Amino acid sequence: MSEHSLYIGLMSGTSVDAIDAALVAFNNDGTARLVATHSQPLPANLRTELLALSDASARVSLTNLGALDQRTGYWFARAANVLMHQAGVRPADITAIGSHGQTVCHQPEATLAFSTQIGSPSRIAAETGTTVVADFRNADMAVDGQGAPLAPAFHAAFFGHATRSRAVLNVGGIANLSVIAPAGTAAAPDVTGFDTGPGNALMDAWIDDQLSLPFDHDGQWAAQGRVDTPLLECLRSDAFINRAPPKSTGRDHYGLAWLRSHLDQLEHTPRPVDVQTTLCRFTAETAGDAIVAYSPGNSDAILCGGGTHNPVFKAMLAERIAPRAVVTSDDFGINGDWVEAVAFSWLARRRINGDPGNAPGVTGARTPACLGGAYLPPSGEN
Repeated sequence: MSEHSLYIGLMSGTSVDAIDAALVAFNNDGTARLVATHSQPLPANLRTELLALSDASARVSLTNLGALDQRTGYWFARAANVLMHQAGVRPADITAIGSHGQTVCHQPEATLAFSTQIGSPSRIAAETGTTVVADFRNADMAVDGQGAPLAPAFHAAFFGHATRSRAVLNVGGIANLSVIAPAGTAAAPDVTGFDTGPGNALMDAWIDDQLSLPFDHDGQWAAQGRVDTPLLECLRSDAFINRAPPKSTGRDHYGLAWLRSHLDQLEHTPRPVDVQTTLCRFTAETAGDAIVAYSPGNSDAILCGGGTHNPVFKAMLAERIAPRAVVTSDDFGINGDWVEAVAFSWLARRRINGDPGNAPGVTGARTPACLGGAYLPPSGEN
């Protein structure tokens, strides 16, 4: 009889809209099945504080940072507990929780690179009674990697095909691309990838600033505007966009301060709605150009993440990569909203089994690395 183990993946991305919790069953051959999901909204005041902390110009006391770490950990734990309750499983049934945490600073170009996620794993372990694996990115950075993106290794395991090349574009707050070579007779397919630039982060920040809405539902606001060509050209001049991989970025770069610095360079003031449309085009062009430049022309283009819900973005992306068709991860058996949470359950399993979780061809790390640290509940066992 095959092994059957349960893991939970917890993910709150750069959009900071909710905590996604995924209960995943793994067989000993690594195949996975999504058992249950739960999306835990963040309290409005906590979301506001986390967004403010992620701004490049943010200043915070160590007291407030510590408090935010604990509060965020509490809500991560709540997401896991609600998921277990709804699925009818006990903490003892869960091998481990993989918690990404909430990124507040990502500095891959620092002399000693680092990435900071808050959401106390010790708090999560105590509140859930379950082993928690967390702090995934810094192990990769300690061996000269970017610490991101981390999803490509999972994408290769889940979406890899024996004869077809695949390009997986995850559009959360930041957009990242995985290019998966055909596996052929190899044990696992080769994968490359990188952050292409902003995903929903800038669009979410702008509509929140202008209309006090957390995101552009179905791209309805962007659909009402026009692309402002001078603004688009200004945005595309960003050094990160034009840098060769490996590369990674975050909201601390692509935030409102970054956007306003580009708006200030224009000789005119665009309509707010046109800014939103232009941001949507900017995201679609930078992601689409990456697909065209770095994946074979016959690759399947698979879209996942929050970007799957924005038809304006999807149409712009399809136009940019034509004649390739854009399909979603739903067509491959996993709902696009849950891919990242499932990925961190997979990474937690890799850590518990002592297996590397990074893809050096993606992050630029000099060696494969076992990612994350394990935090036991107070009892010392699940």
